Amino acid sequence: MAVLFAAAVFLLLITVAQAQAQPANTPEDCNGILLTYNLDRRVKIRPFVDAADDQPYSFQANATLLNSGTRALRSWTLLLTFAHREIIVTADGAVLTSAADLPYDTTARNATSFSGYPQTDLLTPIATAGDLTKIRATLILVGTLFAGPDPYVPLPSALSLADPSYTCPPAKNVSTFLSTCCVLTPEAAANETAGDLNAARRTSYLPRGTGDLVITYDVLQADDTNYLAQVTLENDALLGRLDGWQLSWEWLRGEFIGSMRGAYPRHVDARDCVYGAQGSYYKGLDFSKVLSCDRRPAVFDLPPSSRDDNDMGRVNHCCRNGTMLPKSVDAVQSKSAFQMVVYKMPPDLNRTKLYAPTNFNISGASPLNPEYACGQPVRVSPTELPDPSGLASTTLALATWQVVCNMTTSPSKTPSCCVTFSAFYNESVIPCRTCACGCPAASCSKTEPSMLLPPYALLMPFERRAREAGEGAGEKRLGVPWPMPCGDNCGVSINWHVATDYAGGWSARATLFNWEEADVAEWFMAVEMEEEGFEFEQAFTFNATAVGNSSMILMRGLEGLQYLKGESNMSGGDYPVAGKLQSVLLFSKKQKRRRSIIGGEGFPSRVLFNGHECAMPLRIPSGANLVRSLPPPLVSIILLLQLLLQSVLLV
Repeated sequence: MAVLFAAAVFLLLITVAQAQAQPANTPEDCNGILLTYNLDRRVKIRPFVDAADDQPYSFQANATLLNSGTRALRSWTLLLTFAHREIIVTADGAVLTSAADLPYDTTARNATSFSGYPQTDLLTPIATAGDLTKIRATLILVGTLFAGPDPYVPLPSALSLADPSYTCPPAKNVSTFLSTCCVLTPEAAANETAGDLNAARRTSYLPRGTGDLVITYDVLQADDTNYLAQVTLENDALLGRLDGWQLSWEWLRGEFIGSMRGAYPRHVDARDCVYGAQGSYYKGLDFSKVLSCDRRPAVFDLPPSSRDDNDMGRVNHCCRNGTMLPKSVDAVQSKSAFQMVVYKMPPDLNRTKLYAPTNFNISGASPLNPEYACGQPVRVSPTELPDPSGLASTTLALATWQVVCNMTTSPSKTPSCCVTFSAFYNESVIPCRTCACGCPAASCSKTEPSMLLPPYALLMPFERRAREAGEGAGEKRLGVPWPMPCGDNCGVSINWHVATDYAGGWSARATLFNWEEADVAEWFMAVEMEEEGFEFEQAFTFNATAVGNSSMILMRGLEGLQYLKGESNMSGGDYPVAGKLQSVLLFSKKQKRRRSIIGGEGFPSRVLFNGHECAMPLRIPSGANLVRSLPPPLVSIILLLQLLLQSVLLV
């Protein structure tokens, strides 16, 4: 009897222990998305150190997502907040949403985001009869962490979904196990369809996104072993531009590029295929004609001379030397495209087994180009393409993915352009700030404020300009500092000159100077004025339009003036001169508010050149000694003389 009682007590203890070890959230009590994180192993590695919290360990963990709800989870993104200086070395079943390279240091980041790949969508158990292969995804992580010795178990501090339609309570910790159940928000649940059967009948699509630059990856034709893809880049930023774009991505399933039209790889190399699994499988393929077997290829746009080439061109929107202007400036030149034949590897040898590459990166060749951060590809509705026969019909792509890239701004990024101010009522030019675009090692002062300039000094390089400023200051007995302040060292400078002021309006003259050796093709400029008190009328030499609430004016050269020439010695003088372009702009004053042009209201608050913000002067020209506007007849004569002089300068 005592033996039976002891056995019963033992079984009871085992049952209680198992119940305590069971995670709080299980498929039985989660009617949403069950997230789990399990630490599989942790092994002490070298170097061995005395401080327990600085000792490195290798670890392996797995995170799972199980859809136990009634709505398909599309393009899932998992957020893990690591707390032990984890370094992710490999990730199987997902990729980093930020497209960062591995190893990836998670230190000082609020959360590390993982996007599902290749399984991006989790259907519902109702629509799939509970098929785990369609409702569950697993992410296997291998990396390094720093923590104390056993029995301490280092787990993430938070576990959640990035989808705003779900709310995830704080994860519960049971031994080496972390779990939480994410449920739909009340707003999302109100629009719920029981079973989400439509998502099971067809491929799930997410709405197309928007950003500064959008990359569309379309599969146009597909075979068992290869497919034809078209990649389209669209510049949707208001003012950002790209020159000499270079696009890269990462193949995660052994793919390689057989041929291309409209673009070309930076490095043509088939060695990885010849000596790899691709060469073993495609025994009859001539790899001497294969363009790229790089896991992360980089491609660039072709020159205009290749546009009509039957082998390399003949793709709409290709072959512009990588120049992409904003849609606000030129909608036609805001798009670039190319095509490529992609070969697949087992187990994807089926025409319906299609996967987009990951970890896209876009960059420009010019220092004026912005930097971009791109998300991971998202499956969207197939692109509608014009019928190649020319009929009034559309052809749908077999599959379409979209990558959204946004410009990133570095607070420490040095400007590449600057602005000077001058006016008809003041004989001096307010120059750019000292070292506005950086300063090389020199004997000049990097902290001394810049000195007033005579107008003709704007035509001179920095060294000559400093001498003229010193002589002018000496003549006016203003004092000359020593050492003299450094120049602005900006490749492009813009002079904004208030030219006239009369009862009904006023005029300004904008002059662009290019002190770089290289020409600037298809340039554009944006000038932001005050929101009230003026109306832009017209510009000469430049094509200028007011956008938005009319506080910003977009300008670019008219036909034949789209190129801003670089610095040259062709003038025959003893110093090089900048390439320059110039235009006069007319403004009218609103009747309800007469602007005080002489008081300084005729100057812009911001100027951007090719989408890059320029350094502005710290003050404006003083008009204390001039208080009377010019009569209209005199204004007309002055404008006529300005235009004649401008035409002479541009010849």
